[in-house]
Amino acid sequence: MNIYDIKVTDIDGKELTLEKYKNKVMLIVNVASKCGFTGQYEGLEKLHETYENKGLAVLGFPCNQFLSQEPGTEEDIKEFCSLTYGVKFDMFSKIDVNGNNTHELYKYLKTNSNGILGTDMIKWNFTKFLVNKEGKVVQRYAPSTTPKQIESDIIKLLD
Repeated sequence: MNIYDIKVTDIDGKELTLEKYKNKVMLIVNVASKCGFTGQYEGLEKLHETYENKGLAVLGFPCNQFLSQEPGTEEDIKEFCSLTYGVKFDMFSKIDVNGNNTHELYKYLKTNSNGILGTDMIKWNFTKFLVNKEGKVVQRYAPSTTPKQIESDIIKLLD
């Protein structure tokens, strides 16, 4: 299986595969509206605005597994992101990133990129995965790594 075969559901409930993002650089992030890192939505949107036309796709996957920091419905999440941060990058339905119900995308991402000390568990919201145009996971970033700090890595992959 490759990343493009994985089925996801967008924030409006439409099922699709990641084939839509083939030949693009993807920045995949598990997000939450009530997290200490929620302000990173601003930086993620700035990356989207700056590099979308150069081949970057920012993908936000809401997750409520960390202290219930994403308690709302998809409609609540969509409204919050739009009104608070002007988010225009692609957002998806709420998923699990750890445990028995881990979404296939996160199984793939974790299998192809270990976290700190070689663990595969997602430690918190706003863990980021950078995927190249060929669909390979090239880097995993901690929640504390800001979108601005990732920008130079993105630029290298877009060239």
